Amino acid sequence: MDSSARNPFGWSRRRCLALGLGAAAAPGLAAAAASESSLASLARAKGLRFGSAVGAGRAGSLTGTFDDPRYRQLLAAECGALVPENELKWYVLRPDAATFAFERADRIAAFAREHALALRGHCLLWHHPRWFPAWLNSHDFGSQPAAAAEKLLVDHITTVCGRYPQIDSWDVVNETIDADTGVLRETVLSKAMGQRVLDVAFHAARAAAPKARLVYNDYMGWDAADANHRAGVLRLLEGFKARGVPVDALGVQSHIGAAPEGGAGAGFGQPKETAWRAFLDQVTGMGYDLLITEFDINDKGLPGDIAVRDRAVADYGRAYLDLMLSYPQLKEVMAWGLVDKYSWLRNLSPRPDGLAKRPTLYDDDYQAKPLREAVATALRAAPARG
Repeated sequence: MDSSARNPFGWSRRRCLALGLGAAAAPGLAAAAASESSLASLARAKGLRFGSAVGAGRAGSLTGTFDDPRYRQLLAAECGALVPENELKWYVLRPDAATFAFERADRIAAFAREHALALRGHCLLWHHPRWFPAWLNSHDFGSQPAAAAEKLLVDHITTVCGRYPQIDSWDVVNETIDADTGVLRETVLSKAMGQRVLDVAFHAARAAAPKARLVYNDYMGWDAADANHRAGVLRLLEGFKARGVPVDALGVQSHIGAAPEGGAGAGFGQPKETAWRAFLDQVTGMGYDLLITEFDINDKGLPGDIAVRDRAVADYGRAYLDLMLSYPQLKEVMAWGLVDKYSWLRNLSPRPDGLAKRPTLYDDDYQAKPLREAVATALRAAPARG
């Protein structure tokens, strides 16, 4: 067999063996890479970083995405960075107030080190009561609740950051703005110590991970319905800046496409690009960098025909990425998974026709889809970062 067919990235035989590539490599991986560089390489050439989320499953299990060897091959081949999908969230990491369960996150961290991949952290505080563990929502902070809540939060952040010094970018606070009203969410922590909980989280992260990029992460987008959400995020960022809170960047989740609760025939709607650019201009005008932290495309309202659907998804994704990548402040593009069958969107608000959603860059058989090429084309066309 021709060596280029077995080694599509032009890597050394040693690295191919290390990744499990070669004649037995996943066929979609070879098909995608036969004539071009990995997405990580394309991003790196422009001063960017490309990567993906991955879920580890339970330690020792064979049920998580991370237990699929083909998926691990794909991550190592395409990515320059990984981010644990759920493993660093409180409801996974903290079974109780005194305990940390690091096993699942440790698996991803070890894989990243083994394959010289960067590691992002998601997230130190998902400030939403729905996603707090039950013990935290009912926690008794005693006679001095502010001090007790602050100690719990700071100890959590210090411990987690200390466990993973390789993490160079942290989503410190996630989704604290109510999307409908644009106001700050209230949680048991904010009831105990006020909304300074957010400032405390960032200051604690800076102390524990002084060299990491610290990010506020949220899902506001370019749809008209997101106007209140965008306004609330701007107010939050303005407040951080005025108070000298160490926030380096805004994480734009980028779960784009049909709204999960949208009805049949909703399609993608008409993005409000002018309002979206105005929002991004204000964010970057305050001195914040940008990151795409959770990119995927919900195809719920599109026609069932796979070729038509995949083409529409790719065109929509390309338009979005071209806009985002036009900002030199954008430093990173992270997909929220690379293979359709492992996407969180598969089980969220199914399509009315019962067909499986196709929200990522590779299909269930690890064949590269038009969206993969759209991402590659957008990265090639992106202005180089300084």
